[in-house]
Amino acid sequence: MKFRKYFRGSGRVLAFVFIASVIWLIFDIAALRISIIDVNQDLKEREVVRKQGRRKDNVEDEVFKHPLQKVNVDKMGIFKKPNRFERKVDEVYRKSETKAPLKQDNNVNPKLKAGKFFVVQKEAVNQSKVYLTVKSSVKVTILNIHEKSNETKTVMNVKVNYITSKITKIKTEKHLDVKEHVVSKVPPAVQEEKRLSPLKEKGIRTVHHTNATQVTLHGEVHVDAGLHKNLSNDLLKLAERDKAKSITEKHVSTFIKSKTHFTQKPSELKLQGQVDEASKVLNSTVVRVRRSGGLHKVMALDVTEKPRDQQAVGQFGQPARVPRGKELESQRRWKEGHFNVFLSEQIPIDRAIPDTRPQTCSESLVHDDLPSTSVIFCFVDEVWSTLLRSVHSVLNRSPPHLLKEIILVDDCSTKDYLKEQLDVYMSQFPKVRIIRLKERQGLIRARMAGAAAATGDVLTFLDSHVECNVGWLEPLLERVYLDHKKVVCPVIEVISDKDMSYMLVDNFQRGIFRWPLVFAWSALPEEYIRQNHVKDSDPIRCPVMAGGLFSIDKNYFYELGAYDPGLDVWGGENMEISFKIWMCGGEIEIIPCSRVGHIFRGDNPYKFPKDRVKTVERNLARVAEVWLDEYKELFYGHGYHHLLDKSVTDIGNLTEQIVLREKLKCKSFKWYLENVYPDLDAPLVKAEGLIFNIGARKCLIFQNGILSFDKCDLTNKSQHFSYTWLRMLRQNTSCVASQETRVIMEPCDNTKQQLRWMHKSGNVLTEHLKMEGSFRPVCLEAGVKADAVFLKDCDTINSLQKWQFTHYYTQ
Repeated sequence: MKFRKYFRGSGRVLAFVFIASVIWLIFDIAALRISIIDVNQDLKEREVVRKQGRRKDNVEDEVFKHPLQKVNVDKMGIFKKPNRFERKVDEVYRKSETKAPLKQDNNVNPKLKAGKFFVVQKEAVNQSKVYLTVKSSVKVTILNIHEKSNETKTVMNVKVNYITSKITKIKTEKHLDVKEHVVSKVPPAVQEEKRLSPLKEKGIRTVHHTNATQVTLHGEVHVDAGLHKNLSNDLLKLAERDKAKSITEKHVSTFIKSKTHFTQKPSELKLQGQVDEASKVLNSTVVRVRRSGGLHKVMALDVTEKPRDQQAVGQFGQPARVPRGKELESQRRWKEGHFNVFLSEQIPIDRAIPDTRPQTCSESLVHDDLPSTSVIFCFVDEVWSTLLRSVHSVLNRSPPHLLKEIILVDDCSTKDYLKEQLDVYMSQFPKVRIIRLKERQGLIRARMAGAAAATGDVLTFLDSHVECNVGWLEPLLERVYLDHKKVVCPVIEVISDKDMSYMLVDNFQRGIFRWPLVFAWSALPEEYIRQNHVKDSDPIRCPVMAGGLFSIDKNYFYELGAYDPGLDVWGGENMEISFKIWMCGGEIEIIPCSRVGHIFRGDNPYKFPKDRVKTVERNLARVAEVWLDEYKELFYGHGYHHLLDKSVTDIGNLTEQIVLREKLKCKSFKWYLENVYPDLDAPLVKAEGLIFNIGARKCLIFQNGILSFDKCDLTNKSQHFSYTWLRMLRQNTSCVASQETRVIMEPCDNTKQQLRWMHKSGNVLTEHLKMEGSFRPVCLEAGVKADAVFLKDCDTINSLQKWQFTHYYTQ
């Protein structure tokens, strides 16, 4: 009763408000706690994603970057708006998020039938997987060399015991009757202080790296820790270490050895060596059970000797800027490489670049016993910084057990820094060899010299101004492993010649050509991609490769006769080898899971031994004569009529190439067009059928050796003519020719100019048949009585000079 009076009138309202407030506060606290839990969980997931170097759909779809790059957040923990570079990447890969997955049959290795666009589904692997991974969850204590020896040994014993226990566990599991194939869960090596253990061949094999440690269990279980120290951030780092002792005799240059500098005492050096050996074993994160035909995930290697400076110019592929006051110097040095040489020298030679692969590529499986490769760089007067950056990108991001060697073929460079200075720099890398040509040979013969010296199973040709991305090598070798007649190319991304930024390209690009044998890129239609559920990681078959970057089985390369040795310097070699591959039983694929950045220059910084245009034209004429069959007229007819006269342009002897094609039993170019590149417009003639004169209302006829007119009749073969790509009016083997003012028929000869007629070309006289090469415009005219054909001065309004064919295939 005492409290009841307080709940009357306004007291009742106050009580209700108080109780509601308490309840609301309780709910608010609960919601806040849930939010905090979610935030903590999200941060943990972000940390896991960062450590694993993988993108997660709900974490980093909006910010696409190198795994070492800091997350773009402000102090409140909220993601900032991505910059222009990050938005570019987001736009490229957002398209693939809505694509439906391609259904696969577990019993068959599926191939996507692409019709005329030729996309291939990657080989399906229907095998069980067992993950046996030793997790380096125990942090490795960095031992100071000035610490006492007994303390160091104690810590080492603890760590070695940890590894021993893990190996014992693997041994126990190994004795179980498990028949599944083993898949290694390989963590990325982009984290500082860590090195991936390269997968080994069967049995015991020595890896020629100065800091590699290997533990073998019954020849099947391998622990391989440490990678060869192969980086330097200085542009001119001399060989100041004893590594020069390990240089093989295959080096053709003389290397200068410098004295090794140490600041530690001899006893400390010995202790430091013990610490390094223990750290190598501890840093090994992969222990694998070797089985025949085993599989593992593609390695995401990105090794660096020192912690990367995240603020360095151009780091993570970001655009660089020329400082104020240096603009003139930057412009002056442009001609050294026909790109921004000044900025290239400001960028670290081992800079990180964003992992631009499709998301599924990091989970792709490849075979353990992939073939080794020799990477061949051919160069002449290449810019120092870009050449070094190319080599370092291969060393840093290639599994060491697959990288047999790097061969640098110097095509008689004139720059001083590419001589002794380059020899000295490369002497610190045992896998790098330099071959110097005494005379300028050109790209084609330089590549053949590099291939002749290569010892790897696969030849990988790269330009000398590239940056290989993470995971670039294994997807290429996997396709060659599956079929030695596959010739594979990485997706060629763009390094800007202006600001050196790493720029992405659209997916689903393939190499094609247009007449007259001009290389071009062509994207698969969006509708086709959608209808066929094409994934962005599916290999794409392409009719022609760009030619600068590709991998090919060495034996198959020579089985095909390598490059045509009759080709000079540069130009047309990509067409020649592409036609040869397809028509002689091979295939060319672009592998989206392999990415390599390339500087596309506006011009060649080097000189051709002969005229560049004439050199390229001559090479293309050799390709046309050997491989295009009757379609070579399309090549000559698109502007290369002058190459038909062999007395003016000597394309060399073709006998060896023709015999090679017969020996390999290569298919026809018609087969190539029908099965490899059916969407190319390639009619054998420009027009054909009856030739109708508009003024006379009759058709031209060739009968009894005489040209005259008659009533048009499609069934009369004597009235059938064709207008060829070489601009000839042909009937069988006879062509319409001029003889002063008269018109006659004579045997066709592609080199004779008096047999060529202009038709449907230019802005005027499009309906006329104008004689080519005459001093004044002369056209074909029907007689008034339609009884003969004459040559008269062209008249735009004279209907007797206007002609039409029954069928036109092109204008």
